[in-house]
Amino acid sequence: MNDRPTDFVLGIDVGGTKVAVATADLRGRILRQTRIGTEAARGARQTVDRALHTAERLRGETAAATGGRCLGVGAASPGVVHEDRVLLAPNIPGWEDLSLPALLREGLGIDRVAAANDVKAGGLAEARWGALRDADPGIYLNVGTGLAAALIVGGRVLGGAHDAAGEIGYLLRGPADTAGVASGRAPLEEYVSGIGLARRGAELLGGAPTAADLFASTDARVQALVNEALDQLAVHVANLATVLDPQRIAVGGGMMASGRRVLAALEARVREAVPFPPEVVASVFPDDSAVRGALAVILDDVGAGAAARTR
Repeated sequence: MNDRPTDFVLGIDVGGTKVAVATADLRGRILRQTRIGTEAARGARQTVDRALHTAERLRGETAAATGGRCLGVGAASPGVVHEDRVLLAPNIPGWEDLSLPALLREGLGIDRVAAANDVKAGGLAEARWGALRDADPGIYLNVGTGLAAALIVGGRVLGGAHDAAGEIGYLLRGPADTAGVASGRAPLEEYVSGIGLARRGAELLGGAPTAADLFASTDARVQALVNEALDQLAVHVANLATVLDPQRIAVGGGMMASGRRVLAALEARVREAVPFPPEVVASVFPDDSAVRGALAVILDDVGAGAAARTR
């Protein structure tokens, strides 16, 4: 145990395929971290229960190593998190019915809980410590299981009137898209996200290919499918950049395993279409931006955000 106790915070990020858990000191430096599978098909509650078990273990290990107290928990979740429910989070069955903050308080016995959308949390991490640190405005684009963006203005993530700013997965691709969110659809996400690509790849090839399988395929039909999806994404990113006039766009998420190809598609369209083209770069935290953002959210809540910003 350290001679001087070090208080810390806990962060939990629930994604479509993984749950990341980490502890950090009050300057935002990671102390311990781990991850488990989401196993979304088994439902929401088992994901929460296993996340709580993992978080409790990590909290105990960190307390034993530092001699400090856990001051609070930050959570990053798909969708728009309210006290009694989560909106716009259909990819984990039952997730929208959860009272997530209450479950975290009760499960961990900690009163101070701060929850945020996972992509907004990722954008906050990139703005504070990563690729968007000196960008104003900036855009964090997450292309993974789902699709969303975080808009950074003045170093802060734009929430919007309903905390739904940046939900670009619900954009219509064109006039032929007559079914949108009111019909339970997310047109752009269904077309270009990891889940959307996997579904369309299965329709083309049969079986159950993943987005990674499709990116790696040499089949001309698959290459055309992926290229067209990236071009669709690039059109909407260019339009978003024209509206916001950002200094920089940072791209993260699971599809950045093929980052060179993703960035090339975005850069070409942005250079051609945007009056003042921003930089398009890979995020600094491609694998853990959301859990770092969860830590940033709770650091701000306990009043340690100023120290974390200057680390």
